[in-house]
Amino acid sequence: MTTHHAPGPLDAPSRPARPAFPGHGESAGDGTPARPGATDGRPDAGVGEWAGAGAGGPDAVVAGGGDPVKALMHRHRELCARAVDPLEIAAGLEAHGLTDRTAARFRHRDVFSLAEEMYARVPRHSSDRSAGPSAPGTEPVAVTEPTAYPGPPRFLTLVLLPALPGALCAGLLAGLAQAPSGLARRLAVFAGVLAVLSAVQLCLRHGPLRTPRPAGAVVRVATLWLLGYAVLGDGLLAAAVRGGPDRLWPPDTATALGLALAMWPAVLCARLFSGGARRRLALSRGLGEFAAATRPLLLTSLTLYVTVLTGLLALAGVLLAGSPALAGAGALGALLLLARLLMVHGHRSAPAVALATAAGVELAALCSVFAARLPGCGFLGLPVETLTEVCGAEAVPTLACAVAAFALLIRAVPALSRASAHTDPGTR
Repeated sequence: MTTHHAPGPLDAPSRPARPAFPGHGESAGDGTPARPGATDGRPDAGVGEWAGAGAGGPDAVVAGGGDPVKALMHRHRELCARAVDPLEIAAGLEAHGLTDRTAARFRHRDVFSLAEEMYARVPRHSSDRSAGPSAPGTEPVAVTEPTAYPGPPRFLTLVLLPALPGALCAGLLAGLAQAPSGLARRLAVFAGVLAVLSAVQLCLRHGPLRTPRPAGAVVRVATLWLLGYAVLGDGLLAAAVRGGPDRLWPPDTATALGLALAMWPAVLCARLFSGGARRRLALSRGLGEFAAATRPLLLTSLTLYVTVLTGLLALAGVLLAGSPALAGAGALGALLLLARLLMVHGHRSAPAVALATAAGVELAALCSVFAARLPGCGFLGLPVETLTEVCGAEAVPTLACAVAAFALLIRAVPALSRASAHTDPGTR
């Protein structure tokens, strides 16, 4: 089936016509002989494995034309216009399912070689020296460069906004230490918590932690539950195991302050990872090389964040004369950062599942203890009560968040080491 396109700049003759795909025993055009019997001498054989049958595939190309790369550039015009280097085009093609085997049908040995030709045939600004001269006999494709819209100042998104949640939380705790009990105190607590959450939301909407699309309801509810449990859950669980609660239990203010202060290192570590990945994207000469360089960068950023978070939690414990949940809050911080990094780079389902699972485990642990008070249901609370007596109430959120974070890390390492995760969201 042949796809017809409206005449335009891409239809200008670019090179002498050759068969769209090498036949039996012919050269692939880059010095690599075609595999015997790969296409049975038919120009459109094997295209369906990537493009789909006829026009129904996601990336249908002109099968019968003399220049299949031109048709591919028609299909990915926006990707070619936005790309700042050939590897970004290769990442976009990779995200659309094109493999090295499919690239051979465009007379190229791999995806990166195909992306280099597509990049070379797109004209750049006269000050851009990276494109290099066009291949002999080619006429570049005219495209419109995307308009750049100025964002918030970097000092605002990397310094001022990330420091705001910690400053507000510290001010709230300092004010509550001097405030008298009563209705005014409760209103101050409510207003202060709302202000801290609003500051966190600002950090998530601007800067390195901003996602292409807003987080779903599942992510929002699960995150609020996990943060609330980190501050109030251990005291409630411990009181429930003892037969209570018969009075209000004290919140873990040291953990709350440590997590609020940790917004700053979270933003900086996200910036470290995203910026480092973009630099490697420009320097790498292949997708495999980029993946090998990005994996240790992700692990280093995560380790640095957990280390700084642990230090901030310890500092908050010293300042407030409390005992923060170092293990539980550390596991929670790692889980939240991994989930946010995945959402920033276009992955939404895995973070939602991990956060919802961790929140569900904590909720189930609390419910089991209260359900055990029903006649004949004492066995329901036995696992949680035993774990709490042996390891303390902190063991429940630690296990829930640590297991979820480890599972998310296994998903994040391959997902975030793909070049397609670091291209512009509009080209994914």
